[in-house]
Amino acid sequence: MLLYKPLKHFYLKLELQQNDFERFQQVISMVVTQVSKNKADVSETRPWGTFTTLEEASGYKIKRIEVEPGHRLSLQMHHHRSEHWIVVSGTAKVTCGDEQRILGANESTYVPQCTAHRLENPGVIKLILIEVQNGEYLGEDDIIRFQDDYSRK
Repeated sequence: MLLYKPLKHFYLKLELQQNDFERFQQVISMVVTQVSKNKADVSETRPWGTFTTLEEASGYKIKRIEVEPGHRLSLQMHHHRSEHWIVVSGTAKVTCGDEQRILGANESTYVPQCTAHRLENPGVIKLILIEVQNGEYLGEDDIIRFQDDYSRK
């Protein structure tokens, strides 16, 4: 499958060569292009927007996340995984531990395992980002919610 090889390189780039920014941008562009072509991927709807799992294998999962303007995900943490977030378009307000930052297109951040974090869209257009999860267990039930606007447990 054409999608597999570029995404595997993308995963390795994040782990091994974070200083190679030009290549990093090229890979993000390839992922976004491939996502546009693969409309058969199954999306899941949440109160804040949607996510689509693009690829999953032992030790990693890659998702496209779309957050509607003015919405945010729960303040949460994961026991078994870390996450890299790369903004494709829109504006992200990221809480990671005690720090908050604003990210725009082509900017990224890392969320360590067992760290409280939240993703928000403070903008007026949809936030689109690519999330790369790494860890021994990547199930959706590895979420400890500390606060949730939608009263989920």
